[in-house]
Amino acid sequence: MKPKGAAWYEALAAYRHPRVAAMLFLGFSAGLPFPLVFATLSALLSDAGIDKKTIGFFAWIGLTYSFKFLWAPVVDRLRLPLIGRLLGQRRSWMVLAQLGAAAGLLGMAALDPATDLQAFAWVALAVAFSSATQDITIDAWRIEAVAERRQGAMAAAYNFGYRSAVLVGGAGALYLAQFYDWGIAYRVMALCMGVGVVTALLIGEPRRRTDAETAAIESGVVSALAGGGTGLIVRLRAWLASALVAPFVEFFRRNGSFAIVLLALILTFNISDRVLGIMANPFYLDLGFTKAEIASVAKIFGFAMTIVGAALGGVLVARYGMLRTMLLAAVMLAITNLMFAGLAVAGPRLELLAFTISGDNLSAGLAGVAFIAYLSSLTNQAYTATQYALFSSLMSVVGKFISGWSGVVVEAWGYANFFIYAACTGIPAIALVLIVIRHNAKTAGPPGANPADDVPSAEG
Repeated sequence: MKPKGAAWYEALAAYRHPRVAAMLFLGFSAGLPFPLVFATLSALLSDAGIDKKTIGFFAWIGLTYSFKFLWAPVVDRLRLPLIGRLLGQRRSWMVLAQLGAAAGLLGMAALDPATDLQAFAWVALAVAFSSATQDITIDAWRIEAVAERRQGAMAAAYNFGYRSAVLVGGAGALYLAQFYDWGIAYRVMALCMGVGVVTALLIGEPRRRTDAETAAIESGVVSALAGGGTGLIVRLRAWLASALVAPFVEFFRRNGSFAIVLLALILTFNISDRVLGIMANPFYLDLGFTKAEIASVAKIFGFAMTIVGAALGGVLVARYGMLRTMLLAAVMLAITNLMFAGLAVAGPRLELLAFTISGDNLSAGLAGVAFIAYLSSLTNQAYTATQYALFSSLMSVVGKFISGWSGVVVEAWGYANFFIYAACTGIPAIALVLIVIRHNAKTAGPPGANPADDVPSAEG
């Protein structure tokens, strides 16, 4: 057994690995476009005089992230001409997606939603599509680039980079819009995408790997669905069977009928946070707060509280387990929605805004760590990239769809009743976590526990 000091030194040394450092910048590139097509975009539209109902419908652009698993197999297996030979499978798709997002942000900067809303919406959708494609490639690179022992450091670096980018795309863009205009803000954000492009050009292409178990599962599924023979149709069916069907087959075989409950939990866990998010900036502006106040309190101070919540979440997961921490987080998310209802009644009091933001972001950070840990536990290592992409897509699809009606609810009922409604949307998640906890108490181990936790991965 190694001395405790040596073990701590080895754990900290993982952060010195060059690919872990690169993950920090790739995380920044992944996180930057998201607020620019979601929360920050809602502030831009509100400033342009767009009605609340239309702003709410713009939340559906975020559904692009939820359906990224549909084209993930193409990104995973189709080699791009020319650039694919120069950079490799992962990096070529990464650079293409980053350049697409940057071009889309420049397009949004050049358009006025007040006079050309339809074109503006299509360009924003292109940014979201490029960003979701970038997520696919970065997640794949993160899993394949380093050995298993460094995955924790990679995830931590990614999370910090992502949160920092959300701060830049949120508070940074708001500050630029306050002191200049929205066109300047989005042009600067497009320039910031260069961080990801430069990183993708500097990092190495990871080595692809497989194992006998994966090959056996794919062979069985392909044989059952595609059959024998040759021809384009047969090859297409075989490709779809191995890329899309096999991961689902493994997940349901491992969890049985209870897999339906697990999927329901994935679909509903963060609904209340999604429903609130799209209306947050319009709410702050309508209540009377300035863009600078929103940037300082809701974004910068909120960012700090999210980091605190994430750190607290890591401690609670280690001490009490993922599900109990998820239960606490789900209850806290519902309660913080009620705090927003109180703010709507009280009016533009800055200290009350800070208190509400503290609770909301602390809860969000706590929930994020616990939920990602639980999603990871549901993933079989043989299908880590594919299953995680599916789970991460599913976890936001219902919340994003329901959030599209947020503007309708606000205009019909007002902000205070809207936040009470948002709190109620968190009840299904609380109930499902309790069901899973009860189910786990009756079984020998958690459903979806990874049977291959100790299998080492190669490092490219």
